[in-house]
Amino acid sequence: MPVPTLSALNVYPIKSAGGISAREWEVDDFGLRYDRRWMVVDAQGRMITQRTHPRLGLARPAIEGEQLVVRTPAVDPLALPLHPVPAVSTMVTVWDDSCLALWQGEAATRWFSALLGAEVALVYMPNTTWRPAESAYAPPSSRVSFADAYPFLLLSEESLAELNRRMVRPLPMNRFRPNLVIRGGPPFGEDEMGAFAIGGIAFHPVKPCDRCVVTTTDQESAERGVEPLRTLATFRKQDGKVYFGQNVVHRGTGRLAVGMAVQE
Repeated sequence: MPVPTLSALNVYPIKSAGGISAREWEVDDFGLRYDRRWMVVDAQGRMITQRTHPRLGLARPAIEGEQLVVRTPAVDPLALPLHPVPAVSTMVTVWDDSCLALWQGEAATRWFSALLGAEVALVYMPNTTWRPAESAYAPPSSRVSFADAYPFLLLSEESLAELNRRMVRPLPMNRFRPNLVIRGGPPFGEDEMGAFAIGGIAFHPVKPCDRCVVTTTDQESAERGVEPLRTLATFRKQDGKVYFGQNVVHRGTGRLAVGMAVQE
């Protein structure tokens, strides 16, 4: 039987903004390095995501040297330090978690406020902030950045293919914003996976991912529809929620590369 392989790596430096597709990437204590270490917040410090502001998906980050550069059409790029120095700190809220973050300045505030048409700011999670992963499922040693609850989201190409087989119009993988994409198993094989390793790094699926309205947002236009939730609900609904993909925690650090074997 063929061994599944890692077929794609996606990093999302800014929570709910566009992603970076990589052939290889470092893994640190948080997960993929730089993944969701930045977050847009409202005037009260609460997270802003595509759930309420779909245009956030039009912000496209890139790592260029020692800068995080964010672009969107018809607007000058925003350049930020890749390793912000401690300056103005503030308390922010991710769901029910409150944690300390670093405010990223007036230029970022103006840039994201103009993009979203709302009074928002950008913050960064420093290494000194410890936010535990969701304790109901993850071990207490697992930390997480500004991601919803877990360091990684895992999805297989075969699962997307099976979904698209049922769809009138197929959707790209970016609708589902996985960090780790694998190839070489049955559709929804990730649902049955136990502990596995890639590149010597240990991973453990802890909870199926219940999907929200973000999946209905076109990541190129920010336009919103009803798919894929309507189709997923016909065969992936349980207890009132629609599941697609697996939330994963990890142990250890190292480097991942596309093509590495998924060793169960």
